[in-house]
Amino acid sequence: MATSTSIATNTPTITALLILLLLPKSYSSELLADCDSSVPESDVDLLEFPLNLEFLEAEFFLYGSLGYGLDIVAPNLTKGGPPPIGARRAKLDTFTQDVIKQFALQEVGHLRAIQKKVPGFPRPLLDLSAASFAKVVNSAFGRPLIPPFDPYASSLNYLLASYLIPYVGLTGYVGANPKLQGATSKRLVAGLLGVESGQDAVIRGLLYERATIKVAPYGITVAEFTNRFSELRNKLGHKGLKDEGLVVSPGKGAEGKSIGNVLAGDRDSLAYDRTPEEILRIVYGGGDEHVPGGFYPKGANGRIARSHLQA
Repeated sequence: MATSTSIATNTPTITALLILLLLPKSYSSELLADCDSSVPESDVDLLEFPLNLEFLEAEFFLYGSLGYGLDIVAPNLTKGGPPPIGARRAKLDTFTQDVIKQFALQEVGHLRAIQKKVPGFPRPLLDLSAASFAKVVNSAFGRPLIPPFDPYASSLNYLLASYLIPYVGLTGYVGANPKLQGATSKRLVAGLLGVESGQDAVIRGLLYERATIKVAPYGITVAEFTNRFSELRNKLGHKGLKDEGLVVSPGKGAEGKSIGNVLAGDRDSLAYDRTPEEILRIVYGGGDEHVPGGFYPKGANGRIARSHLQA
């Protein structure tokens, strides 16, 4: 027979269970999902690594559209990491500002979703200055553009700079998915990949509409900018063709029947994949996962990235 003491001790637990049973099914399921800890240990590093790119996207899109970043919008997600260098509000038209703001808020959700499943790490130091982007653009063209490319100067410049970002994360998720063991991990990556792919498609679509427009004051078409950016990423990644611009040579488009290339894909129009090492070679800007630089002057965070810095 239960004593009054044991009944009193168990009352909070019984009450909590009753509340869960009485809640609508969808709401109680969300509560349980938030507490999910079923990620296999072997999946943790693969899920944490993309935080590096999600931090980059979140800060670039937040500052570009709103003029401030995670330290204002969601400081808890930074885990005490340093604020980005050189990020600022871009000169965007109303439509582009609205699109980029939506991307920014989506990236906040991505950071939160990943950190619910794995411990995560502090935001790495990010260099989002105009000079940092100008260096990438100069590398892509093999010469300094004059004046230096400024991603924050106009809507078109900002969209071109944005072309550099979500696609890299997209290929990383494609590469990680077959290596994951847990159903929770695979569901998370599938959800992240879906939205990252959507962002990339929107950016490419907006640029494709302007493919033949010449970017002032350089006299270089939008299509040529994207082709050069993609060629640079292929070169830095050291793993062959995994990136394509908006216009390709005859026979290289979908089913070999289009030179228009609004979405990048392989021979069967499937997304390309990249490993963490390939991604680090690209975002560090030097083609070497052991040497920090580019958008990550002190290197990316997490066990995978830091292990290469110690090699």
